[in-house]
This record gives sequence, structure tokens and C-alpha cells, in this order.
Amino acid sequence: MVVLASGSPRRKELLTQAGFTFQVHASTVMEERRAAEEPIAFATRLAREKAQSVFAELAAIDSENDPLLVLGADTIVVSPAKEILGKPKDANDSARMLSLLSGATHSVITGVAVMTRAGIEVASELTYVTMTTISEVEIEAYIQTGEPMDKAGAYAIQGYAAVWIPRIHGCYFNVVGLPLALVSNMLQGAEKRLRKEQSATVRAYAAE
Repeated sequence: MVVLASGSPRRKELLTQAGFTFQVHASTVMEERRAAEEPIAFATRLAREKAQSVFAELAAIDSENDPLLVLGADTIVVSPAKEILGKPKDANDSARMLSLLSGATHSVITGVAVMTRAGIEVASELTYVTMTTISEVEIEAYIQTGEPMDKAGAYAIQGYAAVWIPRIHGCYFNVVGLPLALVSNMLQGAEKRLRKEQSATVRAYAAE
């Protein structure tokens, strides 16, 4: 059973688009950065902690015949000045973030973790996003749509902000919130390891 440790509607849509059958159990892990923590380390740590937290919650009630496979993810935006941008606190914070990204290239990092009884695998995806210069009037109008408020970096590449993004280098779906190719490979690998573990367990019982 694949469990998405996130309540993000965008991640749900992407997994559905990719053909995965899954359940949602959102993590309650606090998304706080440690002192001097590098962006990739920050994103992958949060993804790992989210997967571990949800796995611990569900493992006690999950049977051996229905093995858990928990997917955790966390996406951050890194400004051209190397500031990590999470979700904005309010409209003023949204405007500040968009001003930092305007007319430059920034990076988007998603940490991904897949946890089963066989262990945990953690990886990350990096995409570079170039944004045109945005006026204060455009920023204010965009904020009024409400779209920036729950997005890392205060924008949605799949939404109104698409008109400001002439090019990206890397995985588009990573910027939306979940790098599908990476996630698919990780989930397939985890399923293979689970089947291998189950086969080994069956052989061990048969030998007793």
C-alpha cells in the first residue's frame, strides 16, 4: 500500500496523473530549518522525517500481508541570493519573495524519501527556473488571486505565474512539487525490495 505523507493537492494530482494508486496520510512534521543547514540537506531531511513519522504511525496497525510503502517529499525554492524560500507567511512576504525571484534564475529542490520495512531511500531533484522581470503592479495583482499563499517561493509554475517563466532547466514536475520520474523509480525499487524481503521470509518459514 503506497501512502503519501503529504496533504498537498498538487502532489496528489501528480501521483494520480502518473497512474499510482495511493492513500493520503499527511505528516505533522514541522518544516523548520536547522542552523547553517544546506538547501539539499534541508529538503531531504524533511522528506525523510515525514516518511518516518507517517510510517511509525501506520506500521503498528498494518499487517504483514499489506506492507507499507510511505512516500515523503518536501519542496523548497532557493533565491538567486541563496535564501531558502518556503511558503509565505502573508501577502507582504509573498511580495518580498517574488521580488527576489524577479528577473533572475533560481533553483527548486525537492527532497524525496520512500520508506518500507526493508529500509528507507532518500534522494533529491534540482531544477533551475528563469523568471522575467515582474512589476510591483503585477506582483500585487498576482497576490490578490490567492495563488502564492501556500506555494514555496510564492508562485505556482502551473498557474498564473507561468507567463513569467520563459524557460527551466530540469524536471518541470519537480517545480510543481513532485519529480515524477525520480519518484517512480524509487517506488518501483522499494516494491522490488519488499517482494525480495517477503520471499526471503517465506523461505525462512519453510525451512523451519
